[in-house]
Amino acid sequence: MSNTKSTQESQDSQGSRNSPNTSKTNDNQSAKSRPSPMEVLRQARGQLAELTGMEAESVSSFEQTEEGWALEVEVLELERVPDTMSLMASYQVELDAEGQLTGYRRVRRYERGRSDARRPGGR
Repeated sequence: MSNTKSTQESQDSQGSRNSPNTSKTNDNQSAKSRPSPMEVLRQARGQLAELTGMEAESVSSFEQTEEGWALEVEVLELERVPDTMSLMASYQVELDAEGQLTGYRRVRRYERGRSDARRPGGR
């Protein structure tokens, strides 16, 4: 019985020594599986296009958040002639840490040829 106890203690101590290595391996795997910023941009544009049926023309803002990623994407909503009269929209897009779209909403519409109204303070 003492041999069984010694064997069990030996296995337990080996398991506890291996667990830090196992967690490091898991951390490395999760870091490798985490998408790069460019992959996140591509995924966001593709997912938004699939949901709305409109292709993204540009990404005007992009930042990492505690929950994942936040982007503002410019989309052509209504094509007109001349092109400067086409109707554009800005969409706020949120993605999780893996780059999967979790939500979006249109935050503004504007004609392509129009600039933003000046705000006080030059902003």
